[in-house]
Amino acid sequence: MSLDKYDHALLALLQLNCQTPLRELAEAVHLSTASVQRRIQKLKDSGYIQSTTAILDPDKLNKVITIFVEVQVEKNDMNSLRQLKKDFSGPEVQQCYYVTGDADFMLVLLVSHMQRFQELCDQMFHNNANVKWFRTIVVLDRVKVTLDVL
Repeated sequence: MSLDKYDHALLALLQLNCQTPLRELAEAVHLSTASVQRRIQKLKDSGYIQSTTAILDPDKLNKVITIFVEVQVEKNDMNSLRQLKKDFSGPEVQQCYYVTGDADFMLVLLVSHMQRFQELCDQMFHNNANVKWFRTIVVLDRVKVTLDVL
């Protein structure tokens, strides 16, 4: 499926608020509501829209500390990587990336307090025989956080 200007416009609008009523989307892109509905379904079916989700405020949910963690591992074979990806997918891990450079993984953690972070360090890094080293960066302020692609 190739995207036209209407599809791009719809994706941009849905990215801002996926609960925008079809009528408003149709008015914004100058199409009928039925056409917009069909297009959105095609975008979902073809994988352009992977899911619709709510973006929560971490502060209101007592996840007030954001920490970036760089991790270098000992072994990079497929089985070891598969296990590390599983190990680095717990509930406090908001994002995990397998990356190039000095580190092998970059994680974004959200925690309620530093004691919880210490527990995670022991669980995920100190007690993991495949972790060579890890380095942390504590976020002072969230300047821009978005999931936007367009």
